[in-house]
Amino acid sequence: MALEIERRFLVRGEQWQAQVRSSEQLAQGYLVSREDGFTLRVRLVDRDHAWLTLKAAVPSGAMPSAAVASEAVRAPAAEAATVPLIRQEFEYAIPRADGEALLAQAPYQVSKRRYGLDLAGGDWVLDVFEGANAPLVVAEVELPSATAVVVVPPWCGPEISGRHDLSNAALARHPLNSWSTAERAALLGCLG
Repeated sequence: MALEIERRFLVRGEQWQAQVRSSEQLAQGYLVSREDGFTLRVRLVDRDHAWLTLKAAVPSGAMPSAAVASEAVRAPAAEAATVPLIRQEFEYAIPRADGEALLAQAPYQVSKRRYGLDLAGGDWVLDVFEGANAPLVVAEVELPSATAVVVVPPWCGPEISGRHDLSNAALARHPLNSWSTAERAALLGCLG
């Protein structure tokens, strides 16, 4: 079973720029996006790549370390900041023309510039959201296991692992600029 194990953080300031090793433009659309976290996404990367990705919750008892995984998948919101988000992830390269056709069918979309970061302790990326989700900046680290230790860079703000309202699928459906002024201030004010 393909698993995605990640932690996510809001980003403050621009100190992260010293760790950039690569960047790419992403456009992604959600063909299916359910409340239980099941998504079917198409992603266009720069000018030549396209991917189809399905993400879903991990079934109970479906992996050897099920106790750790089930805690992470079912963590209450108050504990979400201390456990990674663990999901099944199936990703397939598709022809660019197919990706463009699927993106045109996606009712909810998001665009962002993704930066690959040179940091230890996992595969770190940073997303600078554009359009209706600007000025949101989120760092993610994909981990080899749910128990992996993460050294969080000082430019990371609050952890948002497990916050459904800040998932890419949720931001595509309900972008930051559609949040109330108070909601935006509460989210972005904690970065000051």
